[in-house]
Amino acid sequence: MNEFITLMKPELLLMAMIFILLISKLGVGFNQSNLMKLIQGMLLINFIAGFFMNGEGQLFDNMYHTSSLIVLEKNILNLGMVLISFLFTDWFKKCDHLAEVFVLMLTALLGMFYMISSGNLLMFYLGLEMATIPVAAAATFNLEKKVSSEAAMKMILSSAFSSGIMLFGISLIYGAMGTLDFSEIPALLNGDSLQVMAFIFLFTAFAFKMSVVPFHLWTADVYEGSPIGITAFLSVISKGAIAFVFVSTLYKVFQPFHEIWYNMIMVLSVMTMLVGNLFALRQQNIKRFLAFSSIAQVGFILIGVSSNSIQGATSVIYFVLVYIFSNLAAFGVAGLVSFFTGKENIDDYKNFYKTNPLLSWIFALALFSLSGIPPTAGFFGKLFLLTSGASNGNYAFLIIAALNMMISLFYYLKVVRAMFMDKNENPILPIQINFATKIALFVCGGGIVLAGFFGFVFDYIQALVK
Repeated sequence: MNEFITLMKPELLLMAMIFILLISKLGVGFNQSNLMKLIQGMLLINFIAGFFMNGEGQLFDNMYHTSSLIVLEKNILNLGMVLISFLFTDWFKKCDHLAEVFVLMLTALLGMFYMISSGNLLMFYLGLEMATIPVAAAATFNLEKKVSSEAAMKMILSSAFSSGIMLFGISLIYGAMGTLDFSEIPALLNGDSLQVMAFIFLFTAFAFKMSVVPFHLWTADVYEGSPIGITAFLSVISKGAIAFVFVSTLYKVFQPFHEIWYNMIMVLSVMTMLVGNLFALRQQNIKRFLAFSSIAQVGFILIGVSSNSIQGATSVIYFVLVYIFSNLAAFGVAGLVSFFTGKENIDDYKNFYKTNPLLSWIFALALFSLSGIPPTAGFFGKLFLLTSGASNGNYAFLIIAALNMMISLFYYLKVVRAMFMDKNENPILPIQINFATKIALFVCGGGIVLAGFFGFVFDYIQALVK
């Protein structure tokens, strides 16, 4: 029992929080403000608890396993949840179904934890479904807006489609090898056509969940229609969890198919960077802009994945950490502007610096990091991804990536120019930032600046990757 509690501590803590929120709906007298403080307190305690009393081992005949690296990955996601709860405090307090929204997000996070710890394709699939369906339900919580319901419907349909593809791939794997256990599959891979087809189906489902081109078509519409807090959750928490599992699955389970998936990743990475960057150039809605930005970032993640090395796995995990700080800072500012003014177009940010200097600097810092401008952490994150990708000697691949970074500079700096240089006779009025949101913005800004200079962060992750 002690081993069970120690190994499954992250999941048990999430279950406890979900149970407390459900109890709060049964008549316990919490107003919105107090309930929000309770949720933020529980998430903060959960994040801190992630650094203590952790173990390594497996349960349920290796269907569930954990290690120091897996614990770190879960803590990174916990950090993202804490920041989301603080950044979007104003919207959450206004939401009539505050407890339900967090029950759905925490349930999705629980599914991601099971997905990360899965040692079996069946466990992985169950975790993936648990991580997807609640978020689709949460996407519709802008109840007064039809686009929110449309976003939820598109996500449900696209998720059902990708889940069906994955389930078919899993069934083919079981039919070809007679096992779903991750530890047994590598020795049974011999490269026959049925195995390759099963792997392609599985790979396609991963690409769908990560918004890899050409499986990205749901992303912009869902990001635009969902409440800003749910959009941020999709952008960083969901995408980060899939990236962690994607690396682990390719490196440990389908290592014998390296030549196959390397070529696939190389083509898809180029397509993803190009499409994400080119479509971001023509966006006016800030949420769609950040959606295509996140698609382009996935292209860079694929470069790190392609290296098939400890350096590659380390660079991906480090980049996800940096991406959480950068993207949440951008979404945090966009969320404040949208909540208080209802404005979501880039042109609305003209002369934003005149009335909101703090938010302008935080937004600019986030955009600098996303574009990879030194000395932000985003620069180091992309540098490590490109360096690990260079280990395969495909320099044309890296040149294309470098050119895409130059394209991204144009549209990221377009927003910075609007905030600091473009004139606007009616700029956005000064926005009052509550204490919790201000703390989260400073944490994101500090993470963007300091994570790149503290080399021990990368070294610590690399020491855990085995």
